[in-house]
Amino acid sequence: MYDPFLYRDRQAVWRCFWTLNDHDNVFAQASSNDLIQWGRQYYPETTLGKTVTVLAVRRETNNQYAIDYKDSAGEYFVASTSDFKTYNFKKSPIVADSRKEVSINGAVLRGQIHRVAWSEVNALLQHVEIVQARHKLYRENSSMYGTLFPDLKTVTGSISLEPNRRKEISDLLVGVFFEDINYAADGGLYAELIQNRDFEYSLSDREGRDKSWNAMHSWSSTGGVNVIIDTTHYIHINNKHHALVNVGSAGALRNTGFDGIVLRKGQTYEFSCFSKLMNGKVVQANVKLVRPNGEVLATQKLSVSTVKWKQQSLVLKATADEDKASFEIEFTTPGVVALDMISVFPQNTFKGRKNGLRADLANVIADLHPRFIRFPGGCVAHGDGVHNIYHWKNTIGPLEARKPQRNLWGYHQTAGLGYLEYFQFCEDVGAEPVPVVAAGVPCQNSVGGQQGGIPESEMDSYVQDILDLIEFANGDGKTTWGKKRIALGHPKPFNLKYIGIGNEDLITDVFEARFVKIHEAVKRKYPDITVIGTVGPFYQGTDYVEGWKLADQLRLEMVDEHYYESPGWFIYNQDFYDRYDRSKSKVYLGEYASHLPGRPNNLETALSEAIYLTALERNGDVVTMASYAPLLAKEGHTQWNPDMIYFNNQSVTTTPGYEVQRMFSVHGGNEYISSNTVIDHRDNAVMKRIGTSVVYDRKTGDVIIKVVNLLPVQCDLKINLNELLMGEVPAKLITLTGEPGEKNLRPQEKDIRLSRDRVYAFPPYSLSVIRYRTSVVNK
Repeated sequence: MYDPFLYRDRQAVWRCFWTLNDHDNVFAQASSNDLIQWGRQYYPETTLGKTVTVLAVRRETNNQYAIDYKDSAGEYFVASTSDFKTYNFKKSPIVADSRKEVSINGAVLRGQIHRVAWSEVNALLQHVEIVQARHKLYRENSSMYGTLFPDLKTVTGSISLEPNRRKEISDLLVGVFFEDINYAADGGLYAELIQNRDFEYSLSDREGRDKSWNAMHSWSSTGGVNVIIDTTHYIHINNKHHALVNVGSAGALRNTGFDGIVLRKGQTYEFSCFSKLMNGKVVQANVKLVRPNGEVLATQKLSVSTVKWKQQSLVLKATADEDKASFEIEFTTPGVVALDMISVFPQNTFKGRKNGLRADLANVIADLHPRFIRFPGGCVAHGDGVHNIYHWKNTIGPLEARKPQRNLWGYHQTAGLGYLEYFQFCEDVGAEPVPVVAAGVPCQNSVGGQQGGIPESEMDSYVQDILDLIEFANGDGKTTWGKKRIALGHPKPFNLKYIGIGNEDLITDVFEARFVKIHEAVKRKYPDITVIGTVGPFYQGTDYVEGWKLADQLRLEMVDEHYYESPGWFIYNQDFYDRYDRSKSKVYLGEYASHLPGRPNNLETALSEAIYLTALERNGDVVTMASYAPLLAKEGHTQWNPDMIYFNNQSVTTTPGYEVQRMFSVHGGNEYISSNTVIDHRDNAVMKRIGTSVVYDRKTGDVIIKVVNLLPVQCDLKINLNELLMGEVPAKLITLTGEPGEKNLRPQEKDIRLSRDRVYAFPPYSLSVIRYRTSVVNK
C-alpha cells in the first residue's frame, strides 16, 4: 500500500484509495463503515495514465464521485464513478495534492485530516485495547514462564470419560501438504541428481537478480570442449534449450548436481540423455561419476551416431561412497553433438518407481501415515501472475514434453515431479489425493497477484482443464483423459474425491466470478467430488469473512483455512472451532504452524500445535482435515521456516513438530469420546496449558487418550475410564518430552498397566499417548 488516501462519502462510508505498485496501470480501493472491518478490495484498471497516485477524492453530484490522480509521467486525470466499482476516465487540469502534513511525537506524517464524532474515536480505542490484550496473551512463551508461574508446583486434576457421549469424527484428520518450496521437489523429493538437466534455467526464474542463473547453471566444460546453448533444433517446443557441444580435442561436459551428487557403494544409477550428431561424424564418449579429486567411481561408454534425436540410457554402478561427486561426459573423439535431458537417476527410488522419489525422504513422509496429501502447493499452484499459474497438463507425459517454469519461490520447476507422480505417491502411501488448482486468479501475495485473473474469454478452456483433471484421475478407458492415464501406465483410477479451488485468494469480484464458474461446472459434471473453497490466509479479516459469505451462498461442502500463529495463540484459541455452525461447510485446516521469534521448530512450538490438535480432534465433526505447513526444507536453500522435515543430500532430520504430527496420525480414531477434564488450579493460564482428548479407533478396537502438558511442572491426573475399563489391562504409553527449546527429540514408548481411577504423572513439556484395547479386560 503506497500513498493511501482516505475519504468519507455522502453515506458516511470510509473509502481508502492507494497506489498498488510502480508498474501496473491500476489503483486499489476498499471501504469500511467503522475503520475496523473492511470490505472487499477493488483494483480498477486505468485506461489513461501509467502508475497512478490518487491526489484527491470529491463529490461531483449527489451520486457521482471524482477521483483525481496523476501518473508517473506527471499528467493529470480524473476517474468518475457512482458505485466505486466502474469508472470513466478522462484527462484533467493540474490538481493539487490534498494531503496535509502533521508532526506527531517528532515524526512528520502526511495524509488527510477528518473531523469525526468522539464515539467513533472511542470505538477505535476500545478495539485497540481488545487487540492489545489478546496480543499480550498470544505473546506468552516459555521464556516468560518464570514470571508467569513463579511458585507453580505439581498440578493435579482428573479426566472422567463419558462413554455415552460419543460422536463420529473424520478419519482423515491428519495429513500432509506438499508444496515445492525450499527445494522440496527438484533437488529434494524428486530423485533426479542432475541439476538443470533440461538447460531451461532462466534469469527470469530469479527475476534477473542472479546472473549465473541461466541455461548453463550447474554445467561447465573442460579441455577442448566448447558448449553453447541453442534453441533451433529442439526435441520438443516445451523444452527448446539444449546444449551444442563442439569437441575439438579431449575434454568433458560436467554437472555438479544439487550441492554435489551423493553416491553409495554398490548402488546403481541410470544415466539417460537425448543426443544427435550435428556434423555426421560419430562421437565417442565416456559417461562418468567422479570424486572431487578426479577418481572415477562409475563409468560407461556412450556413442552418438544418429543425426536425429535419440534417447540413450546406461546403468552406472558406484564403486565407493561419495557425498560430493560430479557427473561428466568425457569426449574421446572430435565432432559436434546436441544434448538435452541429461539425467542421472538412482534406481533405488521409493517403491522402485521409475522417475520416482528419493527413498529415504519419501519413507519419512510415509511414516507419518498421512490420511491425505495436498499438492502441488499453495502459492505455487496459482503462481506469480496469470502467466505463472500451474497447469497440470504441462506436468504429465514424457519428460521432454513437460513444460518447465519459474517457481515463484525463486527457482526452477522441471515438472519431473508432476501430477501422475503425485497421484502415484498418494496411492503408494494410502493417502487421499487432494490436488489444488488455481481459481482463475494468481497468488495475492505475489508481484502479479492483484492484477485480476484469467480473461473471461479463456475461462471456458481453463474450466475444461479442471474437468479433464478429474477425468484423468477417475476416468476409464472410454474417456479421453482416462485413456491417457492408462497409456501412462496406471490402468486403475486414482479414486479422486476432493479438489481444492484456490489458495489464500483475495476474495474480490474477479475471484468470485471465476470461482463460481469453476464450482458450478465441477458440481454439474461430478456431483460426488467435494470442492474445497478458500477463505484467505488468516483466521480473521476481510478475506476470511468474505470467503465464508461466499461459502454460505454456494453451500460449499468444505473450505480451506490457513493461519500461522504464535504458541500463545494456539494455547488460548482451543475453543476456536467449538463455536462453528455444524450445518455449514466443513473445514480443511490446510496450512498452520506455531511460530516463535527466530522461527524454530522446537518442543515448545510442537506442543502448542499438539494442544491445538486435541481441540481439532474434539471438533473432528466439523474439521475434516488438517495439515502442517511447510512439509520439507533443504538445508541451505530455505525460503521459509519453520518446516516439518529438514534434509540435505545425505540425510533427513525430523523435528518435534514432525513427531507430534506422527503421534496424532498414527494414534487417530474415528469416534470422539467426550470427557470432563478438571484441573485443580484457578489460573486460566495454567488450565489452558493442559489439553486432553480421547478417541476410539473402530478398526483396532483401541481407546486412545492424549494428554498435552505445556507447563514447566509435572501434571498428575486421575483418569476415570468408567465402563470403558472395568479392571486392569495392558497399555502402551508413548511420551514426547524434553526442554522447550530442544529440536532433536524422539518419543519413547513403554508398556504399562492401565486401571480405573489411577493417578498418572505427565512430565513437564510433554505429549503423552495412552493406548489400550477395550477387548482385553482383566477382572
